[in-house]
Amino acid sequence: MPSSWSRRNLLRISTFALPLMASLRERNLFGAKLPGDPSGSHQPVSDLFPTQPPELAREMVTVAHFDLNRVKELVDARPSLARAAWDWGFGDWESALGGASHMGNRAIAEYLISKGARPSLFSAAMLGQLEVVKAFVTAQPDVQRIRGPHSISLQAHAKAGGERARPVFEYLQTLGGADAEPQVPLPEEEAAAYTGIYNFGIGASQQIEVTVERGQVIWTRKGTMGRPLFHLGKREFHPLGAQAVRIRFEETAGEMVMTIKDADWELTAQRKGRK
Repeated sequence: MPSSWSRRNLLRISTFALPLMASLRERNLFGAKLPGDPSGSHQPVSDLFPTQPPELAREMVTVAHFDLNRVKELVDARPSLARAAWDWGFGDWESALGGASHMGNRAIAEYLISKGARPSLFSAAMLGQLEVVKAFVTAQPDVQRIRGPHSISLQAHAKAGGERARPVFEYLQTLGGADAEPQVPLPEEEAAAYTGIYNFGIGASQQIEVTVERGQVIWTRKGTMGRPLFHLGKREFHPLGAQAVRIRFEETAGEMVMTIKDADWELTAQRKGRK
C-alpha cells in the first residue's frame, strides 16, 4: 500500500510544488541566481545563507522522482543538490536518490550516484545489487525491516526495479519483515466519521483537513501536502513515513477532537461544525 500510494500521489506532489518553484525562480528571492533563471539579476542575500535555499532542495527531491532533464539542470548549476533531502512532514525525510529509488527510476538514480549522491540499501535494492543487499543484511541483521520514505518497504523498492532487480526481490521474499505491514481494516463509515476541518488556532493556516480518497484517510495542514494515515486500530493512526507519530480521534462532548503526539510534543485540534 505505501508503494502504490507513492505512485498515485506523484501528481499531487508535482501540482503543489512546481508552481511554487516557478514563482520563486521568477522572483529570485534568494539573492544569487537560481538554476533556470536567465535574468542574471542580483538581489539581497537571504538570511539563510550559507544554507542552500530550501525550495531548491524541495524541487530537487520532487523532480528526482520523474524528470531527468530537470535533475541534470539543477545538478549542473549546483552539484551539491545531488545529495538534497526534504522533510515531507513529521520527519518523513526523503533524498533525491530515495525518490528515484522507490519510483524505480534507474536513469535518475544512476545519474545522481555518478554526481555524488550517497548510495543506500534502498537504492541498491532497486538497482538489483544483490550482493550489496546481502552484505547489508549480514552486517546488520533485520535491516530489511527498516522502511524508506513514506514507509515504503525494502521489498517494494526491489519490485520497483523490475526485471533487473528480480533476484533481490526473490531474496527479500525469503526474509521476514521486508514487505509492508497490512493496515488494520477501516470501515468506510468510520473513515467518513473523521473527515472535516479541524482548528488548532485562529490563524488562517492553523487548520487541518481530513479527507478520504479511494478509501485512504488523508491528513493535510492547510497550505501543505497531504499525508496519508496508516490505521493502527482503535481510532489511532500514524502518518506514512513517521511510524513513531500518533494521531488519535476521540469524541468529546459531541465534538470530534484530534490529538497529534510526536515524542514529547502534543497538539489538539477540534473539528468545526459540519453541515
